[in-house]
Amino acid sequence: MNLPFDPIERAAEQWRVHFGPSPAMAAVTSIMRAHQILIAQLDTLLKPYDLTFARYEALVLLSFSSRGSLPLSKIGERLMVHPTSVTNTVHRLERVGLVRRMPNPRDGRGVLAEITPAGREVVRRATADLMAAEFGMSAYGEDELSEMFDLLRVLRVAAGDFATG
Repeated sequence: MNLPFDPIERAAEQWRVHFGPSPAMAAVTSIMRAHQILIAQLDTLLKPYDLTFARYEALVLLSFSSRGSLPLSKIGERLMVHPTSVTNTVHRLERVGLVRRMPNPRDGRGVLAEITPAGREVVRRATADLMAAEFGMSAYGEDELSEMFDLLRVLRVAAGDFATG
């Protein structure tokens, strides 16, 4: 875009004129724009692996599990996404051979997603690329990233993402 002004700052100025000050509006608009920027960058880095960031997260989660498999419900819970999104993600990963579905031996009706050896290799290579690009966050130092995490954690706690203490 390379605009000669900050459109979010301009919107905040207009907001103040019409509705009064709202640093929350400017902050949330900035967060939403940052999300768009990061997803575009990360998805570009992951495109050679036929992955989106959402699919990458699911593969990483499976690679972290002790058996390399998890029930679909547990994947949704850990990634904080709707069951339909998990089903779609696992289906796409299965279609390209990075995951396989199998019956859950502990639950006759349940399904497990299991990462394949090809999936583990893709995680290894894709993670190296993401780490080299600092997950699109190279404009920030380590202290700033820690502060950002802490600031956003407050929002996640307030939303009930997890219990604190």
